[in-house]
Amino acid sequence: MAEIHKFVPITKAKNELLEIIRQVEKEHTTIAVTKNGVPAAVILSMEKFEGLFETLDILSDEETMKSLKKSIRQARKKQWVRYEEVFGR
Repeated sequence: MAEIHKFVPITKAKNELLEIIRQVEKEHTTIAVTKNGVPAAVILSMEKFEGLFETLDILSDEETMKSLKKSIRQARKKQWVRYEEVFGR
């Protein structure tokens, strides 16, 4: 997700904003708007924006991160739990 797919000067972005938004929505791209050749802002789809904040929420939750880290350690050691043990089926 951290990938910028396209850089657009601010004057072009201003003139083509509707088309840029359509492209971002349709192609799920991330576009950086530049000011004097330097990236100043990023345009991304609402879906990517929501995903980004969901990820931040997960990463900032201490208990969730402990659980994820434990699961990763167990997976690396091939300590799998059967589906039935987790969901009781």
